[in-house]
Amino acid sequence: MSLTTNRRSFLKASLMASAALLLPGKALASPFTEMKPSGRLRLFNIHTYETINTAYRNRHGHYNFESIRKLNWILRCHHTNEQYPIDIRTLEYLDLVNTRLGGDKEIHVISGYRSPEYNNYLLSHGHRVGRHSLHLEGRAIDIRIPGVDLSDIHGTALSLHMGGVGYYPTSDFVHIDSGAFRTW
Repeated sequence: MSLTTNRRSFLKASLMASAALLLPGKALASPFTEMKPSGRLRLFNIHTYETINTAYRNRHGHYNFESIRKLNWILRCHHTNEQYPIDIRTLEYLDLVNTRLGGDKEIHVISGYRSPEYNNYLLSHGHRVGRHSLHLEGRAIDIRIPGVDLSDIHGTALSLHMGGVGYYPTSDFVHIDSGAFRTW
């Protein structure tokens, strides 16, 4: 990726963040609307066995804050029950991956928000988690989609160049986040 493309992406993201502050409740324009995520998510948390099927954004681009509140709850740290606001870009990225895979699939959540306490627990027990993981900021989610090959989820997420993409085939999940585009 060229320096010009990186600078353009940075400026676009900065403008989108500024617009989000000035126009709360309105979906961000730019890459999300061009790629057309559905505005709907159907999730199953594998640790709490909770499900949600909700429209978090309408077709006019307005976010449904009650739906987002419910998504934050289902994506809470299952170890401490602590919830944290999930970055809307992470939700849109997740939605877009699902949409590109045919849409309306139930996404199994392995990890959404991760509390510092739980992250430290995982580190102390030899798990390969980042000391400064984006899960701690509500900007990452680990998923699988029943009936969809993990490699297809991985490839779709990679093709979007929207954030971080980690591939964990032996653990049966793909990590996506709203950080800078990178892969592992």
